[in-house]
Amino acid sequence: MKDSNFLKENNARHLWHPMAHPADSMANPPAIITQGDGVHVTDVDGHRVVDAVGGLWNVNLGYSCEPVKQAIADQLEGLPYYSIFRGTSNDKVIELSYVLQDFFAPDGLTRAFFTSGGSDSVEVALKLARQYHRARGEAGRSKYISLLKGYHGTHFGGASVNGNEKFRHAYDPLLPGCVHVPGPYLYRNVFDATTAEDLAGKCLNMLEKTIAFEGAHTIAAFIMEPVQGAGGVIPPHPSFMPALREICDRHGILLIADEVITAFGRTGTETGSRHWGVQPDFACTAKAITNGYFPFGAVMIHARVAEVFETGGKIASVDTGYTYSGHPVGAAAALACLAETDRIKPWTNAGPRGAELKAGLEDLADRFDVIGDVRGEGLMCAIEFTSDRATKAAPDMAAVARFQKAAYEDGTMVRVSGPNAIFSPPLIVTSDDVQTILRSTEAGLRAM
Repeated sequence: MKDSNFLKENNARHLWHPMAHPADSMANPPAIITQGDGVHVTDVDGHRVVDAVGGLWNVNLGYSCEPVKQAIADQLEGLPYYSIFRGTSNDKVIELSYVLQDFFAPDGLTRAFFTSGGSDSVEVALKLARQYHRARGEAGRSKYISLLKGYHGTHFGGASVNGNEKFRHAYDPLLPGCVHVPGPYLYRNVFDATTAEDLAGKCLNMLEKTIAFEGAHTIAAFIMEPVQGAGGVIPPHPSFMPALREICDRHGILLIADEVITAFGRTGTETGSRHWGVQPDFACTAKAITNGYFPFGAVMIHARVAEVFETGGKIASVDTGYTYSGHPVGAAAALACLAETDRIKPWTNAGPRGAELKAGLEDLADRFDVIGDVRGEGLMCAIEFTSDRATKAAPDMAAVARFQKAAYEDGTMVRVSGPNAIFSPPLIVTSDDVQTILRSTEAGLRAM
């Protein structure tokens, strides 16, 4: 490995970082991570911290999951690559499809279409939703409805249904026919609702009005995250997603659950949809499916949707896919990851550790008035900063940067996204790890 000076000098010289201005990466050098073990990562200077980001929501089982590493090595030795386009397949992807249908059986999801990651999975689900309606003779259903503050990846379809202007304006014009409705974000809601339940009802009422205005016969699908992630960790009221499912059914609209973050245990339940007692028509997955060790994803498809494709005519041919769909190394990694997930059932730890983390953040909010709101579900937590609690004014972003730096120096990697500090550690964190995260968060707050 090149020495630390070389890496620091060249980081932004030839490399553009995602979700960052190139000049900012030069002015504010990032932490350069060189090692990972358990729930910790170590930077190029030897500074070891708890990773409260969990990679990017994806390293659910931590950095020392040897069965997944070994599966990757073994597969590279036997079959490093072959495609599963028409006419060929591979053994690992067939086995994985069987294991996934078993894992997702309570969600009614029985078929898998493999991708290279979350944005790919969203794109495929959006396409298949339109194709489903065409196969049923309703070609006019081409629109999508999604929630404000929702995040669905970076491809043009995903960017078009994103509900955050940050990921849209630089790339306009985007896909036509994408409609956004207010989501269950209580802290700054547009209805002045005072309770999560009241807000859920008002959002659903607005959705009904939007469907009536657009015409249900023009709408292909509604897409949502069971818990909004990049938008600032926004859990809906428990009544929201079940009522949304009923509305979609009544109007013949498919429900796409973007489970890229929430699948495989992060909410404290095996899947985000199951957490709310809902069966979606499609579930977009990626991230934790391989514990972040290999780029891989899957769109899981409900049996009732699969039947339309499998009994349809030429229009039902699935004419989309990726070079790395069903990559045998990724499939081997996913098989090992799912076996380990089944063995340790990390959602049983995510629930109680998430409750400890949220309670600790709420205690800090009582003592630091720069915290305007605390939100969380399972091991998805966030604090939203403000410069004035009474008006909910935006925070001083220079102060937020000081928070992140001080928390890191104290021993915890925390992700800052806009006015939010987001916590999504590996699902194997201990109570001691949670206390470290809270201690570092307090150090960051004092630095503000």
